[in-house]
Amino acid sequence: MAGAKLDGGGTTSSSTTTTNPKIPIRRDPYEVLNVSRDSSDQEIKSAYRKLALKYHPDKNASNPEASELFKEVAYSYSILSDPEKRRQYDNSGFEALDAEGLDMEIDLSNLGTVNTMFAALFSKLGVPIKTTISANVLEEALNGTVTVRPLPIGSSVSGKVEKQCAHFFGVSINEEQARSGIVVRVTSAAQSKFKLLYFEQDNGGGGYSLALQEDSDKTGKVTSAGMYFLHFQVYRMDSTVNALAMAKDPEAAFFKRLEGLQPCEVSELKSGVHIFAVYGDNFFKTASYTIEAVCAATYEDTTHKLKDIEQQILRKRTELRLFETEYRQALARFQEVTSRYTQEKQNVDELLKQRDSIQSSFTVARSVVVGSGSNSQVSNGGGSYTKVSGGEGESSNSPNEEGTSDSKSKKKWFNLNLKGSSDKKAT
Repeated sequence: MAGAKLDGGGTTSSSTTTTNPKIPIRRDPYEVLNVSRDSSDQEIKSAYRKLALKYHPDKNASNPEASELFKEVAYSYSILSDPEKRRQYDNSGFEALDAEGLDMEIDLSNLGTVNTMFAALFSKLGVPIKTTISANVLEEALNGTVTVRPLPIGSSVSGKVEKQCAHFFGVSINEEQARSGIVVRVTSAAQSKFKLLYFEQDNGGGGYSLALQEDSDKTGKVTSAGMYFLHFQVYRMDSTVNALAMAKDPEAAFFKRLEGLQPCEVSELKSGVHIFAVYGDNFFKTASYTIEAVCAATYEDTTHKLKDIEQQILRKRTELRLFETEYRQALARFQEVTSRYTQEKQNVDELLKQRDSIQSSFTVARSVVVGSGSNSQVSNGGGSYTKVSGGEGESSNSPNEEGTSDSKSKKKWFNLNLKGSSDKKAT
C-alpha cells in the first residue's frame, strides 16, 4: 500500500496530486489483515495484534506511512472483530457500515495531554471510549523482557499499576485443575479503569503474544473484569458495541443491549503456566486492583448457572431482533394514529367553537346605529324605532296610540277659546 494515505474515518486515497477529486478507496478488511473470509475470531485477532505491533506509531516515529497503515489495520479489525459488523460487511460491504459509524480504539500514550483530557471528559460523561494497549507493553511481552509474578490458584494479589503500564502474573495449573476449569478475576474498590490481559506463548520466540483482553466494567461499587475457562463457550459483554447507534436512537439502547455479548476466543486452558496481566487504563492516575485465580471445581453449581443463563440471554437476543422489527412497525402505526387523533381533535374543537358562536348570536344584546342625518334607525335586540329630529321643537312619534290621544286632549284643554267665554259673560 505504498503511497497511500488515510482519509477521514479509515478510508484511503491516492497521494498523487491531481486536479480531479478522487473517490475515497477502502481496502477489503480481510486483505488488510491478510486473513481469509472464513477465518476464526482468534485468527483475526492474532493477525491484528501482529500488524498493530508492527505499524504502531511508537515504533515508527520517523515513518508517517506506518502510522496510516496502523489506522487502517485498526479500522479493519474494528469491523471483523464485531460479529454484527462483520455480517453486515460480508452482505453489503462498506455501505452497510457507513450509516452506523465505527468506533476505533485509541492509544492514550500517543494522544498528548490535551487530547487525553478531552477523552477523560467524554468518558466521565458516559461516552464509551475504546482504548488500545501501549505498544511498549506489547513489545516487551513479545520480547519476553517482562517481570512475571507468581499467582497460585486460590490466592489473590493486590497492587497499583501506572497508567499505560502492566503487571504480569504467572498462574500454574495442574491436570486436575485444568479439567475442572479456571477463573481469573480482577476487581478495584477504587473503581479504577483497567484491562485484564491473557498472553500465549509465542511460537517464534520466548516471549508472549496477546490472546485475550477484557476491559473493566462497573459492577455495583467496584469495577471488575474476569476470564472464565470452563470447557464450554463463555461470552463477554462489550458495552461499546453499537454505542453510536444507541446515542442516535435512545430506543435502540434496549434492543442493542444484548448485542454486546461476544464469544470468548479461548474456552479452556491446558496444564502448565499461563500468563495474565493487569493493564492500567486510567487517563491520569495509577489503577488499584486485586487479582485472584480460582479453580472452578468448588463452584460447580455456579458454573452450570452461568452456562444456563448465557444460553437464555442468547435466545432472548434472537427474540429481541425479531421483536424490534415488530415494535418498529407498531410504533410507526402508533405515531400515525396519534397524529391523526391530534388533528381530528383540533377539527372537532373548531367545529364546536363555530357552532357555539353562531348560537350565541341569537341571544347576545347589541346596539347598532344605522344611517345618519335627521332620520336614524336604532336596533336593540329584536326591536327598533325611528328617531326624528325637528330642530329646537323636537317631537317624537311613539308606537303607543293611546299616548297620542292623551296628548291631543291636553292640547285641546290648553287651547280653550277663552275669548269666546268672556264675550258670553259680558253679554
